[in-house]
Order: sequence, then structure tokens, then C-alpha cells
Amino acid sequence: MAPQIRPLTPELQKAAVEQLKEDPDRLEADLQAFKAWIEQQPHLNPRMDDQFLVAFLRGCKFSLERAKSKLDKFYTLRTKYPDYFQVTSTTEGKFREIHKTGAIIYLPTPLNENGPRIGIWRMGMVPVEKYTILECMEVAQAMQEIAIMEDDHAVINGVVFVMDLKDATAAHLFQMTPSMAKKFTVFSEEALPIRLKSQHFINTITGFEQMFNMFKPLMTKKMQGRLFVHGNKMGLLTEQIPLKYLPKEYGGENGSTAEIVAEWEKKLDAYSDYFRANANHGTDESLRPGKPIDFEGLFGIEGSFRKLIVD
Repeated sequence: MAPQIRPLTPELQKAAVEQLKEDPDRLEADLQAFKAWIEQQPHLNPRMDDQFLVAFLRGCKFSLERAKSKLDKFYTLRTKYPDYFQVTSTTEGKFREIHKTGAIIYLPTPLNENGPRIGIWRMGMVPVEKYTILECMEVAQAMQEIAIMEDDHAVINGVVFVMDLKDATAAHLFQMTPSMAKKFTVFSEEALPIRLKSQHFINTITGFEQMFNMFKPLMTKKMQGRLFVHGNKMGLLTEQIPLKYLPKEYGGENGSTAEIVAEWEKKLDAYSDYFRANANHGTDESLRPGKPIDFEGLFGIEGSFRKLIVD
């Protein structure tokens, strides 16, 4: 049976071939090899949708060994830390309230029309006394997962992310503990199939430097080189993301927050069954071949998830 995968636009297909080593003639065979390995893993029960799995192959530039490792870590972390990484409902709790603030958005037009997807998080739009960082991250996780399933620009060209700290306070920043920071950093780098191409910080506030210095050493040198702190100099940001690709609230042409939120509300409704089904997928560490994972050691201050060896 032919893979159930969306056809790419000519521009994205060219990028997939040149940048990700995708071979359209081998795509079916690559997927079958990936699925065959999954079926041999007694501890692993992931989604088996072709569109979902091909994102991991693309995110690993078609290295099957890296894709195996990334998929295993994706579900290992979600099973062990569901409050951090496992979204099963986008209607319960404060999820929709946070989403409707427009604090976290993906913009409709990619950078330079066919480049990376652009995301923005305006931390100050979410009252710190009402919502926790984990509740906000749940919204971000859900949006990332929808992007894995349907955003070919994000999967192939990655994401450019802007963290706007306007109106944020030190209380916002210091909700993120070192332990949380390590978990989110490891998940982003080692488990998520969407690549972060660059992260920009604007309108930085007192206390930001302390948080930034906590996060940065947790990242690989490669990722550290993709961080850009612009302070209050909007011109530095628009040198890398031209103004037209920012939303109307910034003086750009890339949608308005209200329009984007309304469109994503429809997406979240459409994915309600999908997220409910997340509860059925994960890992069972009692069935993992080899030694069990020492999670506390892995995520202690000195621990590193990179000690995990996945065959």
C-alpha cells in the first residue's frame, strides 16, 4: 500500500531532497523499515500514521537510527512526564483560556514564503497569578503536535521562534525551574522531530539574563549558536525576520492575533479525538529490552538524557 502522506509542494520537495536527503522513490521502503523496527519493540506503542512517522524520518534527515532514537525518546518522556509532554485534551482545565489570549501563536505565512514556520510567545499576555508555566506549555505542546501532523513547512524547514517579554515580570520567568528547563530542553532537542532553526528574545526584562544563563548551558553548542538576544531593539529582530512576516500587532502583514487564534480554535476542535487517543500511546518500561532507565539520575542537575542508549 502506498504511504498515506500529503504530497509536498515543488519548493518543499526540493528542500526535502536537498536538505533532508529525502528520496521520493525510497520513501515507502524507508517507512516500512521504520515500522518493522517499531513492531519489534515490546515496550513501545506509538502512533503508526504514515504522516506522523515520516516527520521523524524528515526530522532526522532520513537516518533510520536517529529516527528510532528520537521516536523512543518522544514516547519515553511523554509516558514518564505526562504533565510536561502528554496532551490528551484541549478542552479541559485552562487550556482554551490560555489559547484564546493569543500569547502563543504560529503565523500563517512562513518566513520568506517557503521557509521555516514562525512562532511567537508573548509571555506577558498570560497573567502569572492565574496560569502556570506548565499550563502554558501544554498549549505549546499541542500546537507542536498539530504541526508535526500537518505543517510541512515546520517539519521540513523547521521553526523560527520569537519570545517576546513585553509586559512580563520576573515572576513569569522564575516559574521555570532548572529541573523544568532541563526537561524541556532535552525534549526539544532529542525527542521533537521539528527542528528549531533560531530563537529570538525581544523586549527582555530584569531577571532575563539569569534565566537565559540557566537555559543556555543545557543546550548543545549547535543550539546555543541559534539563540539571539535583541533586548528592546526591534530592528535587530527584523534584520533576520523582515517586518512583513510578523503579525499586524507588530506592524507586519502576517495575520492578526485574533484571526490566528480563531483559525487555531477550529484546528483544536478538529483534533479533539486525536489528542484523546494520545492516552493509548506511550512506553511500558517493564517491557523495555535491556537495563531500565534511571530517570532521576538522567534528569538530576548532573544527569544527562544523552546516557540513554537506544538500539
